[in-house]
Amino acid sequence: MPEAGALQYGWPEGSERLRGWIAERLRARGARVEPGDVLVTSGAQQALAVAAQVLLREGDAVEVGPASYPAALDLFRMHGARTAAAAPDARFVYAMPAVANPCGCALPEAERAALLARGATIVEDDAYADLRFEAGAPRPLLADAPDRVWHVGTFSKSICPGLRVGWLIPPPAQRAAALHVKQASDLEANRLGQAILEQFLPVHSFDAMLARARRFYRRRAERLARSLRRHLPSFRHPFPQGGFSIWVETDVAGDEIALLERGLAEGVAFDPGHVFRPESPGGEAAPIALRLSFSSLRDDEIDAGVQRLARAFRGLQASMHTTATPSGASRTPPSENAGGAGQASCSEPRPSP
Repeated sequence: MPEAGALQYGWPEGSERLRGWIAERLRARGARVEPGDVLVTSGAQQALAVAAQVLLREGDAVEVGPASYPAALDLFRMHGARTAAAAPDARFVYAMPAVANPCGCALPEAERAALLARGATIVEDDAYADLRFEAGAPRPLLADAPDRVWHVGTFSKSICPGLRVGWLIPPPAQRAAALHVKQASDLEANRLGQAILEQFLPVHSFDAMLARARRFYRRRAERLARSLRRHLPSFRHPFPQGGFSIWVETDVAGDEIALLERGLAEGVAFDPGHVFRPESPGGEAAPIALRLSFSSLRDDEIDAGVQRLARAFRGLQASMHTTATPSGASRTPPSENAGGAGQASCSEPRPSP
């Protein structure tokens, strides 16, 4: 059981013992990190929030790539920033080089080198790095540019999101500013969650646990990919290199919300593609894209979910050929209970980190 100190206030930078464990893991990946460099945060989302508050001013641009993590996009916009797939004048580049959300892909070596060569400030979101299916967590960008990389990590993907424990490693010159923002926002991260991790990590093989998780999630990703090839052969979905989901793109221009409504009526949920786009508001002009998450579904639920999605997609295509939405017609949001107890959700719970 955690000691009584876990129920008291702690330091705003977090437990020294836990910070030492995080630093050691990053040193094993090639980064020069000491416990004093680490700020323990309330999940990766707070780490992103601290970085954004220190770095962003109204009107700044943030480069995020063609599809990115929706809660990060919302956060940057909340600070008055403009998000763009490419922005030469960006205040910083937001990147997920190990395993990106939503595509599950790793940043190719040539693109990694080009990003580092730009000399730009980088916010590196490493949330899924431990869940790469084959090679494990790669060398972080932090290892090659510690003076301008804000490194973000979390236990939410590898252990559980309910602990709300993540970390931020800001550049040395901005650590004091980051700590000030962090302390002003919450005094400290969840002390009880930190104490649980302090006792859990030394007595369980974290690497062995990750190896099991990678095999487990890879099998589910393979099951989802097979089911998509069988029931929705026109969908494009490169196999992910890690993470919890498969990113799907189509050549069909249509209304993703209308497809989601039909999916909910069939008993399946997914994340519509436009919420991952930095610039597109969605609507019927863009090709339909979606993220399908497999992390919490059994094999039979994955197959059932894809079949339901296929019925919804066919229904949408049929309606597009026969009717048009009247100008000014109101749209009713789908019920939270649509699909009932039999619903197979291919939508990952948010917030994601």
